[in-house]
Amino acid sequence: MGPFTARFISTWLREGTSVGERPPLRDGFLSYAQAREVVASHADWRTGLEGDLQMHTDETDGAASVENMVAAARALGHHYVAITDHSKTLRITNGMDETRLAAQGERIDALNARGMPTWALRAIEMDLTPEGAGDMDPSALARLDLVLGAFHSKLRLRDDQTERYLTALANPDVHVLAHPRGRIYNFRAGLSADWERVARRAAETGTALEIDAYPDRQDLDVDRLRVVAESGGWVSIGTDAHTPSELAFFEIGIAAAILAGLPRERILNYLPLRQLREWAGRIRARRHGDPAKRSVAMAGKRETIDTTPGKQGGSRYVRRDSGGRFSTDQVRAGRSVAQDRRVKAKNKAPKGMKDRGD
Repeated sequence: MGPFTARFISTWLREGTSVGERPPLRDGFLSYAQAREVVASHADWRTGLEGDLQMHTDETDGAASVENMVAAARALGHHYVAITDHSKTLRITNGMDETRLAAQGERIDALNARGMPTWALRAIEMDLTPEGAGDMDPSALARLDLVLGAFHSKLRLRDDQTERYLTALANPDVHVLAHPRGRIYNFRAGLSADWERVARRAAETGTALEIDAYPDRQDLDVDRLRVVAESGGWVSIGTDAHTPSELAFFEIGIAAAILAGLPRERILNYLPLRQLREWAGRIRARRHGDPAKRSVAMAGKRETIDTTPGKQGGSRYVRRDSGGRFSTDQVRAGRSVAQDRRVKAKNKAPKGMKDRGD
C-alpha cells in the first residue's frame, strides 16, 4: 500500500477508531474476515460441502480455462463445479450462442472422461428479459446439467418488481435464479420485491434462489435469505468466480447461509453429484411440455442492454478491467425487506437513467 493509506491504518491501529454508519449502498455486506470467522465457529458446515455452482471461464468473460478453474476447485476440495459462462445476448461478456455452448460441452465431457477427481457440470448463466424469457434454444439447454437464469437489464427500477420475479420463476428451463436482486456494493441498490411471495413461489416451482458469494454482490443478502429459509425453498451457492483465486470467496456464501438460519439439507451445494443431477432432472420432469412450444410461450421483446465500455455504471466486466473502481456519487438509499414492502408501483426510475448489465 502507499504512504497515504499506510498513515491512516497506522493511526487507527495505534489510537483506535470508531466505525461510522455505513452508507446505504454499502450496508448489509460481510467482510471476508467476518465470513471466515462465522464459518470457523460452525466447523460442521465444512463437512459435506460438495461444490461451487457458479463460475466463468475464458470462453466468455473469465480469465482462465475450464481446465484451470476445475484444477483450482479441486485444490479447494470441491467434488464438482458448474461451468456457467454467459449466454449470447450479453455481448459485453462475449456470451455464447448455441454452437459455442455445444462445443464447450464437448470439451467438458472430454475433461470428465479423463477421470478428474472434480467433475465439471455442463451449465450456463442464461440472460433473462424482464418478462422472464431466456435467450437460448430450449433444446440446447436440455443437454445441460444445470441452467442458471439471471437479470442483466433494468436493474435500477425503483418500483416493485415482484411480478418480474414470478414470471422468471415460471420459466421452465431455469433451475437457479442467479444473483436475484442485482445489487452491487457502492454501485447499485438492487431490485425491490415482496420477497415472501417470491420465496414461496420459488419453493412451489422448485427453483433455487442463489447466494452469489462474490464480495461485491453477496446476493441474496442475509435479510432476504431469512425469508427464503422460512419458505422452505432451495438455495444454491456460487462464487461467480472469474479467476481461480476468486473461488476462495465461497466462505462468504456459507457464512450468509449460516447467519440466515438456512438448513444445509436445502442447499444444493451439499448434495452429492448424483443427487444434484437427480434434483435437476426432477425439476425438468415436472415442467413438462413441448420444448418448441415453451420457447414460443416464453418469448418476449428483448430489451437492449446498454453496456457501453467506459461509461459510468458499465458492466462488472468493464469495471474489473478498469481496476474494479466504483463511482462514489451513487449513494442513494438501499432498501431493507420492510422498505421493499412499502414501494409503490407508481414510482418510476429517474429520468434518463440507464440500466446496465452484469
